[in-house]
Amino acid sequence: MACDLDEKVTLLRELQQQWATGGFHFQPTETIEKVPDAGRPSKPDLVPPKDLPKRRLGSREGHAALMHAILHIEFNAVNLALDAIYRFQAMPYDYYQDWLGVAGEEAYHFQMVREHLAHLGYEYGDFPAHNGLWVTTYETDHDPLVRMALVPRTLEARGLDVTPPMIQKLRAVGDKRGVEILKILLRDEIGHVEVGTRWFRFLCQQRNLNPFETFTQIIDDYFHGDLRGPFNFEARQEAGFSDAEIAWLKTLESA
Repeated sequence: MACDLDEKVTLLRELQQQWATGGFHFQPTETIEKVPDAGRPSKPDLVPPKDLPKRRLGSREGHAALMHAILHIEFNAVNLALDAIYRFQAMPYDYYQDWLGVAGEEAYHFQMVREHLAHLGYEYGDFPAHNGLWVTTYETDHDPLVRMALVPRTLEARGLDVTPPMIQKLRAVGDKRGVEILKILLRDEIGHVEVGTRWFRFLCQQRNLNPFETFTQIIDDYFHGDLRGPFNFEARQEAGFSDAEIAWLKTLESA
């Protein structure tokens, strides 16, 4: 719930140190609070996606706006990884280790993109942003199965699809550092989606559910908007998507 960016990163680092030294407590809390709005700074202003201004990447402002959008996603990803730890208190030990690792990598991504944005002359909050990632996190706070299906396996997996074209755009405007950063993000996000896939399958097995049928049903029931391509099938396979899921996504891409 920390709102200050530096404080949030510092507290996360302390949490990781507590884990490493065995100081992480696993007693369930008496209550689990709903979090309609996780801790964040007063800026950026949050607006509906349709209200975000369209900017041309060729301009300095458009270039910075793209990096700011990536930065906002990474900030939200820190909060959602921490929420996955706090909210679902009956999971195996390895689940918490996985999601604390994801939170740490997302914080590293955030700091890296933030530094690059500063080189472009801007800071987090200088552009408006939308809150879709956290809204979905909030809407899936009742069930870890739904959370794993919708947040890492749907919204974050979308990052696997859109990052290669963004790399090409940054390469075209000569942003070598931006290209390096996005390559790191793509590599790590494959791992994060794989974590979501692994725990989704674990919960399906625990509940005697068919993973493919369950995943597609959750998309039908909960996902806002259309799930449409192009999809990065190679990255999604690396992240644990099954042959049946890949075949299903191909039908959506050609629809």
